[in-house]
Formats: sequence, C-alpha cells, structure tokens
Amino acid sequence: MSIKRVIISGGGTGGHIYPAISIANAMKEIDSSLEFLFVGAEGKMEMEKVPKAGFNIIGLPIVGIQRTQVWKNIFFPFKLIKSLWQSVQILQDFKPDVAVGVGGYASGPLLLAARFLGIPYYIQEQNSFAGITNKALAAKAEHIFVAYPGMEKFFPAEKITLSGNPVRKDLINAAGKKAQAAEHFHLDPAKKTILIIGGSQGARSINQGILAGLDRLTNAGVQLIWQTGVAFESTAKQAAAGNASTYVSAFIYEMDLAYAMADLVISRAGASSVSEICLIGKASILVPLPSAAEDHQTENAKSLVSQNAAILVRDVDVKEKLITEALAALQTDLSTLEKNSLRLAKPNAAHEIAQSILSR
Repeated sequence: MSIKRVIISGGGTGGHIYPAISIANAMKEIDSSLEFLFVGAEGKMEMEKVPKAGFNIIGLPIVGIQRTQVWKNIFFPFKLIKSLWQSVQILQDFKPDVAVGVGGYASGPLLLAARFLGIPYYIQEQNSFAGITNKALAAKAEHIFVAYPGMEKFFPAEKITLSGNPVRKDLINAAGKKAQAAEHFHLDPAKKTILIIGGSQGARSINQGILAGLDRLTNAGVQLIWQTGVAFESTAKQAAAGNASTYVSAFIYEMDLAYAMADLVISRAGASSVSEICLIGKASILVPLPSAAEDHQTENAKSLVSQNAAILVRDVDVKEKLITEALAALQTDLSTLEKNSLRLAKPNAAHEIAQSILSR
C-alpha cells in the first residue's frame, strides 16, 4: 500500500501530543511528500502546540470520563456521538490511507470511525499501564507500538512492538549545551541545579513542596529551573523575587537547555517525561500523579525504580520528603541513576515507528 495521507489522533496533555508530533516529523523525514492532519480535543493544548509544530489540526467536542465527579459525565454520551459523527466526516473529507492513534480520549472517536470505514489504524501506547481507549481499540489495530515490556496483558502479543516512546528530537542533542543553558537561564554553571517539571499544566503538590522548601534549597547553594504551569507562575515568581539562583516560568520551550543544565530532575511520571529523562540520562525524583487514569504514573515510576534508575516520592509524602530527598541525592554520586536511566532509553523510537508504518 502506498501511503500519501496520514491522520494522527490523540491529545489532552503534552504526554500524548509530543509523541504524535515526533512520529509525524519522522514520517516526513522518510517521505517529504506525505500529507498530515491531526485530530484532537477542542480547547486542549494540542490545538495550540500542533499548529506551532507546522501541522493542521481539527478539534472534536469529546471530553474525558470523570472518575471522581461522576455527575459531570451527563453530557459525555452526546459529545461522544457528536465526535464520532464529525470523525466520519473528517475521514471522508481527508481520505487518509492510514490513521495513527497516540492515546487519550481524543483518539477514541477518530480510530473508531476509521475502523467503521475500513481505514487501517495503528496505536502507540506510551504508558506501562494501557489506557482505556487503546485497550478498547487494540483488537482491530494493524499494529501496536509500546514503550514498556509486559504489555501482552493488555494487547494481543502478536501485534506488539517494543519501540519506546517518541520524544522531541532536539533533546537528543542536549548533551554539551550546559554553557549555553547557563547563559540562557542566567544561572551559574558551577552550581548544582534542579529542574522541576510538573507536566505541561504544572503539578500542584510539587509546586507547593518546592515553595515550602525554597529557602532550604537556596541556603544549600542549589539552583532551580522551575516550570510551574500557568496557574502557579505568579506565586512562584513572587516567592523567588530577587533570588538569582531560581528561574521561574509557566512553560519551558527550550527543554534541551533545561535538561542540559540539570543535575537532578523532579517530575511527574507521565510517559513522555519519563522517556525524556531516560533519553538524556538524568537522575530523577519521580512524583506520580495519583489521580492519573488507572494510576499509570505510579507504574511508570516503578518501572524505573525497579532498575535503580530513579527515586520515587509519593504525592502524599511531598511535603515531608521531597526537599530532603532532593538535597540528599545531590550529596551523593548520581552516576548510577544516570547510567541506569540512559540504559532504558530508546532514542530511535519515532523513526522505528514511522518506518514500520510506512513499510507495511
């Protein structure tokens, strides 16, 4: 089959968006004549990030299922039906040769419509615990690309390839940029630096833990690159006012420089963040988001901790343990964590997935 048009669906968080963009870019490198269309969820960050990456995107009214505030699901069936109908129309208009779903509720209606119309589709699962959308669509998928071993408990074994998670290409070349990073963030290249990333929206508990321990970190001579998310940015900037050793921003686009500067990373355990940390070979403290679907972030973190490649601090223990663990880690030799995390990296994931799809 000669592939000319590709539709890619998924989103809701950066963890789904960046792998999708990485796969599309890898496919373009193999065949520059390919046409792409992305499908995401209205109002979510993919509607901004995908066009910035140079691709067209259409939003669906689909929303995620609320597991805690169940009453909010009253309109879910209507939004699902509308999204399915729109997905059929999008597919009939764009006429893709293949569809790729990267997970998240935004990919469900599009891949279901593709199945209904007989369009072959592929799935990329980023987490060590498969999401409900990907599990539901796995049986009819052409192939499924996973980031962790042992995914046979969720998907048909004969359809699985252990590819790893696609990550932003610029991160592969992050090594050797520390001097540039220090200049960019106005920090001292000789001092220990912690990078705090709470995911694309920020992480409330991590932000509050860093805020409470800011004086301890500063007094210990530790520098911070603190990605707060929009909601916490003003609070963090006020707390760090006049503190030359702390860089605060709602969102960091120059992540290659941020990783290059960091001696230690404090992060949620979303699939993309974990994959990036491994790719760069950084020591990390992972704080899984407890409300993540099927608690998949805890499973992601445990996959690294079991290989002595990361430190785990539970969300409920952040206030008591996070700063202490961070300072203790910086006093030790971090090379073991660094080497073990790098050993788990799969830097060619996007190209391998792209090549596999285009060669079928």
